[in-house]
Amino acid sequence: MNMHAPAGTRRIEELLSDFQPDFDFKAPLPLPLEEYEERLRRIRREAVLAGHDALVIHTDMVGWFHTSNAYLRYVCDWMREGVLIIPTDSDKPITLLSFFTQAVILPPGGEPMLVEDIWQIGAIGREYADRPGSSIALTAQHCANLLAKLGLSKGQIGRLGDRTSLEFWRYLEQGMPSAKFVGDNAIIDRMQKLRSPREVEMFRAAAQLISIGTQAAYHVTRPGVTDAEIYAAFSLAQLARGGETGDGYQIGINEYGTHCGKPYGHVVRPGDLINLYISNVTYRGYTAQTARMIAVGEITARQEKVLAACTEGVKRAEKLIRPGTLISEVNNAAFSSYIEHGMLDAPDARTMPYNWSTADDGGPRLLPRQYVPDADWEAQGRKLMHVYPATHGPHNPNLGHSVGMAGAQNSFNVSSHNFDRLEEGMIFVLHTQWLESQSAGCNIGDCYLVTKDGFENLSRHTPLEAHRIAA
Repeated sequence: MNMHAPAGTRRIEELLSDFQPDFDFKAPLPLPLEEYEERLRRIRREAVLAGHDALVIHTDMVGWFHTSNAYLRYVCDWMREGVLIIPTDSDKPITLLSFFTQAVILPPGGEPMLVEDIWQIGAIGREYADRPGSSIALTAQHCANLLAKLGLSKGQIGRLGDRTSLEFWRYLEQGMPSAKFVGDNAIIDRMQKLRSPREVEMFRAAAQLISIGTQAAYHVTRPGVTDAEIYAAFSLAQLARGGETGDGYQIGINEYGTHCGKPYGHVVRPGDLINLYISNVTYRGYTAQTARMIAVGEITARQEKVLAACTEGVKRAEKLIRPGTLISEVNNAAFSSYIEHGMLDAPDARTMPYNWSTADDGGPRLLPRQYVPDADWEAQGRKLMHVYPATHGPHNPNLGHSVGMAGAQNSFNVSSHNFDRLEEGMIFVLHTQWLESQSAGCNIGDCYLVTKDGFENLSRHTPLEAHRIAA
């Protein structure tokens, strides 16, 4: 059915016509060649220690023109699909095979750094090109041929990829039956824990883009505005200054404080609690993460209590950020606020209730089937017939996690069972979360860099406390 903005809603362009962030954003330049040369040196050294004769790194394309992992972007600043062959011998050039999917994005951005030859494999197939064959099989065949030319038909090959790589690995192993293949994602994963000064500039820029987007969202939010307009204001403000994607975040909006949602047509009303859960704003492949709350008019005493407990939790954790502190101590400091407010008994991840936990016996948990009124959803011909989430508590049984490149896995979590110590160069988000279905919710947090003698709050340009809007 056709959807139209509610009567009285103004166009987003008008809402943002007088918006200016309260600080200047200066976009840092791309990482220099020397940064990639140092990465390649370290990667090759790791390959030598592992006994590999070469590394093969595979990255595919997934929905919405995104790559399936960040390995190629990290190694050579290639922002689309490809297979990178890195001979362990430093006198042999690295080679890239690419352009084997239909999701063709041409550079710039991203002439690959340090790559000498790029082979265009070609997207083929009966339906697409009226040509027989498989692009994946063809890519694997050419990769095997190039490795054979290097004299590695019987060598040990380290492979790095993800679940989209499985079919490619199968074809490659068939084409090199005498070679030994060893999965070794850890070579690059280990390099994600501590960040260089130039990488920090990228993370700082991403965090500043979040702050600008958040200020734009605050600027337009008022009764009568839709969730889509708030989301669009955030997106427009950060994308206009160099953000790479506009789909890496959520907006939770209703009278209960729900988080981890997407726009669905909700019209802001007095009493609404809005969460901007910015899971990912990307600048040149690097991401930051924050969470902020917006209260529209008067909210309930229980909601105020939850907001206070979560906000205090982040502040307590922040005080401990410095090299040498146990990560578990940072986590537990935040959850001490929950305990004092009577919301939890202990900070332990293993025993803590959380929104997406299993049933008590470890099996699946049935979501309560119950009609939940939602006027804006019902205006579109739908009804909400289940209660989300099925359990109260934090969204996750931990305080936060590392922040890295878009598409990369977390290299560590800030949790009660992480007994590593903080080190200079670590970057992570601390977000306290709590959600009681149809009652109260909060998700609020900042992004931090561990410095030599403490920390830098990368998201300091917007206050942590809930933003208040008069109804």
